[in-house]
Amino acid sequence: MKSIGALQAVVTADEYDRGPTAAELDAIETEMPLIRAEVELLDVRIALLDRAPNELDKRRLRKALHRVLSERAALANRVTDGEAA
Repeated sequence: MKSIGALQAVVTADEYDRGPTAAELDAIETEMPLIRAEVELLDVRIALLDRAPNELDKRRLRKALHRVLSERAALANRVTDGEAA
């Protein structure tokens, strides 16, 4: 019977097992307004899954969608202006 011993180097933490770098945290912080807007939009959509939307719900959905689009535009403008990479 053949031994099943490890034939490769000892398993150690690789680059994917570490925490985020400072640059990655900065990128997340830059995108946080967009992330919050997308979460808000998702909350609205989840709330409307099991019922027909009334006028207030439709307005809330439009407002959340508008905020996501505004934040995407603002993020794109920051990136093209060189503030974030």
